[in-house]
Formats: sequence, structure tokens, C-alpha cells
Amino acid sequence: MLRFLILPALLLLSCNPKAQNSPTNEDELKVQFTLPKKLKEVSGITLSKDKKTIWAIEDRGNKNAIYGVDNKGDLVAKVPVENTENTDWEDIISDTQGNIYIGDFGNNDNDRQDLAILKTDLKDITQITTKVVQTTKFHYQGQTEFPPKKSNLLYDCEAFVEMNGNFYLFTKNRSKGFDGTFLIFQVPNKEGNFEAKLIGTLKLEGGYNDAAITSATINSTKDKIVLLTHKNVHVLTGFTADNFSTAKIQKIPLHHNSQKEAIVFLDDKTLMIADEKGKDEGGNVYTFTF
Repeated sequence: MLRFLILPALLLLSCNPKAQNSPTNEDELKVQFTLPKKLKEVSGITLSKDKKTIWAIEDRGNKNAIYGVDNKGDLVAKVPVENTENTDWEDIISDTQGNIYIGDFGNNDNDRQDLAILKTDLKDITQITTKVVQTTKFHYQGQTEFPPKKSNLLYDCEAFVEMNGNFYLFTKNRSKGFDGTFLIFQVPNKEGNFEAKLIGTLKLEGGYNDAAITSATINSTKDKIVLLTHKNVHVLTGFTADNFSTAKIQKIPLHHNSQKEAIVFLDDKTLMIADEKGKDEGGNVYTFTF
């Protein structure tokens, strides 16, 4: 059995007075700090290129803004996105050049026909505003009904990564009779309107909290993708750029159940995870090292 350890020191997460004890086993999941009160419904996080700022977004019903949080958990920037609206922002990522992308593809009812990935010109916390400089519109290969039957609600999405000029989307299963099945789609990282190409159908073990995907992140060598659910992380390996059907999946329990919505690699061994603020729990940033 693999053993997981928390790194004693992290570049981004230095000691700070807002750090808390782990909610469960501190050898596995460790609270680093509480998010600012403004970020109650965090839906995605990524890191600035220098790893000194966590960029965060919220989903439908919240502002069309990107928030910057420092290594103490303090809000250091609120950057409105000028030329777009927050229809349902569900994830935020950065590429190897430091470009920031927003996934406006939340689709709870599987009926949206205005799905998009938005590239911004956001660089640092000194910016007063940011704007969309590339809009990648898409529709899913295979979806012909909006919405489809309740037994085939496979076209919501809260998770994506960028790899070698393409986006990879991992859908969230909302079907009646949930069985952990999810779809993987490929979309070019370009301006335009595209059919998202289906390149894999896979299945995660367990019930909804175990296997409904809420965020994704990819390591620097592009050979591991981690999918987040409320209770677990799932490590994908053995995929190729155009085919995920043979990918291997390793399920790693977090031994902690909350509305986890955001994940990013802090380094190639350490994950940063954020959850929404609930009545009696959540609203934290955690680290998990494997």
C-alpha cells in the first residue's frame, strides 16, 4: 500500500497564523488556510507562474471576476473580466506559458449550447481588470438532444486541463442511475467554434460523492492527470494525446468528505485542493502529497 506524506515546507504555503489542523489524518490531507469569506463558492483554482498567487473563480450566480489569494489566505486581488459574463464558470487553469483560462461550461441540466473556454490576459495582481483575448466555443460530439434523457446526462463539465495545444474536458455524470461513467473530450486551444472530439469513456468507482468529477489538474511532465471528487482523487496514467480509452486509474481516498471543487498541482508530488464553504465545514485550502 502506498504511503502518503505531507511535505514539511512548500514554496507557496509558508507558515502562517491562519493555518489549521487537518480535519482527519494530517498525514494525508492538511488544511493550509481558510479562504476569504468572499470565496464561499469557489469552483476552480490555479497558480500564477511564480506560484505566489492562487487565482480563484466562483460559479454561476457570482461575479465575473478572478480573485487572487496570497500564501496567508488573504485576498490580494479582485480582477473583473471585462468582456464576458459568468454563465457558469466551473474551472480555471494555466498553461506552461502562464496563460489563464476559464471553463465556462457548467451545464447541470445538459441543455446549454453556448459552452466556451475563455483565455484571458491576466498576468499579475497589479491588474485592475482583465479581458478575454480568445474564445473557444464548442459542442460535444454525440450530443443530439438538449437535454438528453435522464439516463444519459453525461454533458455537464467542471474539469479540464491544457496539454500541447489542446484542452481535455472530463465530464460530470448527472444521470439517473449514476454509475461513475464519464466522458473525455478534446478541443483545440484556438479561437473558433469546434466539435469537442470524444476520445475516451471511463468509469470511476463508487457513488456520487466518490465519482462525480469536480476539477482536474495535470503535472509538468504531462503524464499524470488528477481528477477530484468530493471524497477522493483519481490519478490517470497511460493515456495518449488522442486516446484516453486505455488510461489506468488509481483511486486515492482523502478520508474527508466535503464539497471539494478545485485542484491544482503545487509541484509534481503535491496537490492543492479547495472546497466550498458549508454550514459547518469547508471553505479551506488543503495540501495532499503522494
